[in-house]
Amino acid sequence: MSNTPHTLGDEFPDQMEAIHALKVKDERFARVLEKYDAVNDKIHRAETRIDAISDEAEVELRKQRLALKDEIVAALERA
Repeated sequence: MSNTPHTLGDEFPDQMEAIHALKVKDERFARVLEKYDAVNDKIHRAETRIDAISDEAEVELRKQRLALKDEIVAALERA
């Protein structure tokens, strides 16, 4: 597994302005971004062995990150 951080800037390099604009005007979207960052940080800490978690827990975090990423994409498409 990769230990490359999946920051929003890495995942959406061409959409950072749109993400910022939507974050400012949509409180729900802002919370989704916060959740994405929190889950992404947990995954990165697990991948780099800073925090020890089970493989199952790491897989579950990856699923959460993917679902949040899907929410971000959908919100950007609606905006």
